[in-house]
Amino acid sequence: MNILLVSPRTPDTFWSFRHALPFVSKRSTLPPLGLLTVAGLLPRDWNLRLVDLDVRGLRDADILWADWVFLTAMIVQEGSARVIATRCAALGRPVIAGGPLFTTGHERFPEIPHFVLGEAEELMPDLLADLRRASVRPLYRAARFPDLALTPSPRWDLIRMQDYATMSVQFSRGCPYNCEFCDIIIMNGRVPRLKEPAALIAEFEALRAEGWRGAVFIVDDNFIGDRRRAKGLLREIIAWRRRARPPFTFLTEASMNLADDPELLSLMVDAGFKKVFLGIETPEADSLSECRKTQNTGRDLYAAVRVIQNAGIEVMGGFIIGFDSDKPDIFERQFEFIQKAGVVTAMVGLLTALPKTRLYQRLVGERRLIRESAGDNTCASLNFVPKLDRDFLLDGYRRLMQRLYEPRAYYRRITAFLQQYKPRGPRVHLSRRDIEALLKSLWVMGIVHRGRRAYWCFLASTLVRRPAHFGLAVTLAIYGHHFRAVAKGL
Repeated sequence: MNILLVSPRTPDTFWSFRHALPFVSKRSTLPPLGLLTVAGLLPRDWNLRLVDLDVRGLRDADILWADWVFLTAMIVQEGSARVIATRCAALGRPVIAGGPLFTTGHERFPEIPHFVLGEAEELMPDLLADLRRASVRPLYRAARFPDLALTPSPRWDLIRMQDYATMSVQFSRGCPYNCEFCDIIIMNGRVPRLKEPAALIAEFEALRAEGWRGAVFIVDDNFIGDRRRAKGLLREIIAWRRRARPPFTFLTEASMNLADDPELLSLMVDAGFKKVFLGIETPEADSLSECRKTQNTGRDLYAAVRVIQNAGIEVMGGFIIGFDSDKPDIFERQFEFIQKAGVVTAMVGLLTALPKTRLYQRLVGERRLIRESAGDNTCASLNFVPKLDRDFLLDGYRRLMQRLYEPRAYYRRITAFLQQYKPRGPRVHLSRRDIEALLKSLWVMGIVHRGRRAYWCFLASTLVRRPAHFGLAVTLAIYGHHFRAVAKGL
């Protein structure tokens, strides 16, 4: 049987890094891990072909080759997913769709005949049997959250690794917290489910065997949702590093209570973690209480960021504007916090009501919901009626984003981060790709684009004052080029 697995195109968003990828000669930031994992659940004697539209176009010949098309998508990819489904229907090839976009809103896609809702591990035997009988049902819905022992290693052989800037794996699903705006607990539950450390080490070994060298993103909802077992994994990674000396570094997502556990921080650093994304959200205490971000309340958020960066892990931060409790000075407060804390990669988004979240249900009850979410909170759009004046909120958001990524402010923020940052753990060695990125940045940011003077001053200052951090500084400067382009388009 011929199965075509299709990942839709991701629009130009904060996390697409589309404007930074040319510096490192890559086509996409991350591979479609969900599809690669689903591929691992399919019989080995079936013929599989994967098309990632962030890497290359989908040809009619690809669709006509397939007996079935497997389609997955995030909410932000809805437009591309609809185009794919329409093309498949026109060419007479049936689609089976799954993933976050469809799990929380499959009713909006009458053009798609078959859906797999929820996690696929326990559903796949029934689906495979029905595919063999040519009697596929319209709907397969997961009855529970499956044990991750059922999750196979991703089929890395279906992609060209050189197309991607970072590889991705998953250790756990679910998050113990219950933030009002978050849909993680709807899709993956509040009780973290984890793979055995040996299974994840085997996935790392498979990546290494395929020739991967570089960063690996552990794409958990909250890597430290079960701190005891996370520490167990970290100890296994450290032991593996000593044996195998893999050319990997790691990044992941976690919660602010990471700063409360020195042992956990130390283990992450020794295991090779260089970055962590934290949902910081806002310096406004009332807004944190409003959305029940309990892991952030009652603490000094600035001090927590500093603890983590002093330990040797860069903090990437998520921030939200548009809470009911936000005051008119929220834009200035967010700017001051981000600059002072040295959160270089600051994803500031407008609050959005995602389907089936508690926020969504509350706004429906208050008759404040306007439309479904587009899935991209870093666009100047709201899908509900805010308490602050709508135009004031949208205009303030645009100005904040442009101010945050204006060259001088952005380079000052990198400098503030480097003053706090005390790297430890496995060293990151410069590669030929890093040298090429530096040379391209000298041309693009040092000659072609505005902010040239600020860029040269920043490079010179870093070389004189923090030469050991020069490579990291250039990388962060390149990220800023992407963020400026996104902010300009708001």
